[in-house]
Amino acid sequence: MSTPSSGPLAGVRVVDLTSVLLGPFATQIMGDMGADVIKIEGPEGDTTRDLGPRRSPGMASVYLNANRNKRSLCIDLKSEDGRAAFLKLLESMDVFVHNMRPSAIKRLKLTYEDVCAVNPKIIYCGAYGFGQEGPYANKPAYDDMIQAVSGIAATQSALMGRPGYMPTVIADKTTGLTVVYSVSMALFNRERTGEGQEIKIPMFETMVQFHMLEHMYGKNFVPPLGPAGYPRAISPKRHPYKTKDGMIGVLPYVDKQWKAFFDIAGKPELMDDPRFCNVTARLENVDEVYQILGELVATRTSAEWLAALDAASIPAVPINTPDELLDDEHLKAVDFWQTMDHPTEGPLVFPGIPTSFSQTPGGVSRHAPTLGEHNSEVLEEIGFSTTEIEQMTISGALHTRL
Repeated sequence: MSTPSSGPLAGVRVVDLTSVLLGPFATQIMGDMGADVIKIEGPEGDTTRDLGPRRSPGMASVYLNANRNKRSLCIDLKSEDGRAAFLKLLESMDVFVHNMRPSAIKRLKLTYEDVCAVNPKIIYCGAYGFGQEGPYANKPAYDDMIQAVSGIAATQSALMGRPGYMPTVIADKTTGLTVVYSVSMALFNRERTGEGQEIKIPMFETMVQFHMLEHMYGKNFVPPLGPAGYPRAISPKRHPYKTKDGMIGVLPYVDKQWKAFFDIAGKPELMDDPRFCNVTARLENVDEVYQILGELVATRTSAEWLAALDAASIPAVPINTPDELLDDEHLKAVDFWQTMDHPTEGPLVFPGIPTSFSQTPGGVSRHAPTLGEHNSEVLEEIGFSTTEIEQMTISGALHTRL
């Protein structure tokens, strides 16, 4: 497959020293947007290579879904030859991304100061569990741990009766998106000033900002005007509602929508109820509001409600399962689901690119690589001969799994 020829990041070269989901998700987006992403793996490979169903060893579903549009260089950074080759690679790169703990990146002698000495204009992005200036700096961090310490798990208590984790790796993926926009802004700054820089992105602080945007609530003020926690979001009555034959998601929000909803439900008088008459009243009585909403939704079928609510421009949608998303009519109409014939895994289906650019569209032009698939290609580009590459393979500095 050819290197992406378009995309807003076309021409940007990225060294991807990340694993699991946070970093690979971020660098995959960069690859989707045209960057040349070189995934650096040790001899054992990314742990997600064995996470999920697979047709071939080291090519599991989770790995395939977070590593397209990349080239794989499998190199032992602890070996003398491997480190020398890696430093040579860094000389021509625009971006270096890693998600290792501070102590681990120091042991590899790949801190910002180390990398900057090789390439002063590089954008160096380290994604960490916690800010390096605080007492948690060297704690290990996985998605569940960050959901717990950032308050997300505790906030789930309002809905579940106990703390709980969201059924998606929201901390990994949200922090991954933060990596993408932070690197993009640093590249923009470098275009104007010529300066490289270091970016530190801690998962904990990122998710506290994400979580507390609405949940600061009364604690925004000094002294507080009330507790933390956005009442509408943590109401136990806020959930998909049963209809006569299924469930739907429905959310009248502004006054006009609530009036239209009560009219459709045959209860226009409820708009004059002091609990429902305006947004402030509805928020103060949110549990009762959603209780009555659920009771009214239960009086008709899903199809009846969706037709009536769509006609009135009231937000309402079916409840899709993950399996049903593959057949969603809207996602099919916008060609969201992408297909690819992988050279070792055969036909694949995966989520596409949600954003579109009128002049520089991204695209999917590379399959998720096998371990070390591009060793020779990448090293030849930076000046290594075939003989030197063969010698590095024999010495154990390079590895492949084809």
